[in-house]
Amino acid sequence: MAAYMLNMYRIFSRELTSVSFQFRQCRPVPLQPVPLPALLSHPFGSSAAFRQKEAEVQAAQALDRYKQRPWDYLESEEYVERYGSSAVWTGYRRSHKGGIPPQTTRKTCIRGHKICGNPCPICRDPNIIVHHQNVKLLQQFISPHTGMVYDPTLTGVCMKQQKKLNKAIDKARDDGLLPFHIPRVEFSGEDYSNSHDAVGVTPPPPFLISSEPWYKWYGEITPDDNKVDQVKKTYKAYLKP
Repeated sequence: MAAYMLNMYRIFSRELTSVSFQFRQCRPVPLQPVPLPALLSHPFGSSAAFRQKEAEVQAAQALDRYKQRPWDYLESEEYVERYGSSAVWTGYRRSHKGGIPPQTTRKTCIRGHKICGNPCPICRDPNIIVHHQNVKLLQQFISPHTGMVYDPTLTGVCMKQQKKLNKAIDKARDDGLLPFHIPRVEFSGEDYSNSHDAVGVTPPPPFLISSEPWYKWYGEITPDDNKVDQVKKTYKAYLKP
């Protein structure tokens, strides 16, 4: 037992000596500084790529925020910078062949994941969301003089978005968010009088006396006996005796 413990001590001391020697041979390698142009040229370290990534993140966050509150986009600086004080459809012109524009707008601008070349004013901006509480957007598609919704051939909106606009405007008017004008017409008593010159004198209603027909010409008609017999024969089962 003592011999076994002595051998284990010798082996352990030999290994410890070799490890300490290797540790002494190891010297720290000085770190060389990386030049700044090389760091900026790296795709992960370049300022342009970082700014682009940050802009994409901010756009995604803004899009999520505008989905919950779409009316906030019309009051943002981004909207003012892009559209100013004009409507979203101002200056829009649909691309078409020939000199005569089409009589109707396209059915939809987005089919699946494909967007047409020149989308309508609503489909081209993902931050514009049609909602019945987005009153400032809906007012841009309503005539201030007549209160009627603009025709899509004037605004260039596709038929899919136009249907959404019509439903949102009707919903907003029902909820009292959008006013609508009802013309007031004052009626006078002459409009319902019988003494008006255009109406003349209305004859009194005829007086009905028993055994006298309502229409005088009805008593002058004499039915054919053969026809009467034929009718009586046809409806004999239903006639009272």
